[in-house]
Amino acid sequence: MNQLLWSLSGQRALVTGGTKGIGEAIVRQFMALGAAVFIVARDNELLQKQLDEYRQQGHTVEGVAADISQPGVAAQVMDAVNSTWGSLDILVNNAGTNIRKSTVEYSPSEYDHVLNTNLRSAYELSQAAYPLLKASGIGKIIFVSSVSGMTHTSSGSLYGMTKAAMLQLTRNLAVEWASDGIRVNAVAPWYIKTPLATPVLTNPEKLTAILSRTPMKRIGEPEEVASVVSFLSMPASGYVTGQTIAVDGGLLAWGY
Repeated sequence: MNQLLWSLSGQRALVTGGTKGIGEAIVRQFMALGAAVFIVARDNELLQKQLDEYRQQGHTVEGVAADISQPGVAAQVMDAVNSTWGSLDILVNNAGTNIRKSTVEYSPSEYDHVLNTNLRSAYELSQAAYPLLKASGIGKIIFVSSVSGMTHTSSGSLYGMTKAAMLQLTRNLAVEWASDGIRVNAVAPWYIKTPLATPVLTNPEKLTAILSRTPMKRIGEPEEVASVVSFLSMPASGYVTGQTIAVDGGLLAWGY
């Protein structure tokens, strides 16, 4: 077996929301597989702490504290990547948020916040990354979406709407940029043990309801999502593009 098919050695990756939850797990797996990683996160103190830890372990890692939900920040982040490395092979659009309310309760500012964080940032960062990914010749984009973009969940219509749009963006970019050597895929997790999910998972009634609809009868681990993202970033998945892989313990497959 060609071990290089299952390696990220020599590749350079940008991961948004990379200091917590799924993003942190992706960063750690990428580094273990040989990639250099550029981390983007809002919490500068936590970011610097993790950068120091990773460098002490011998990893090649950079980062910048930024709120990519704000207009123009995506371009600034990519300028930082370009000035630091001058190249990019992998973009993981992982940053996300949610406000759990009924549809009629959302305010315009809440709408903007969720839309800008989940969708606009990923769209603008993909635009800004395009020249570097094209120049790479082996560019990959992975969107961290959600099963909420594929079926109704109790996470709210606004969250589901942004995650569904992300899946259509995956298909559009996969076709549009295939001739540029860029592959574009998405993962769609169900409930995973992350800080974003903690308010739900610590509610016994909600946890029971979630597990009752999950064939595997457990909550997913961040590393289980990161492993799929890693596969989609490797040469081993070289003919896979435009796809969404659900990491959901069987949720979507379970009918009545």
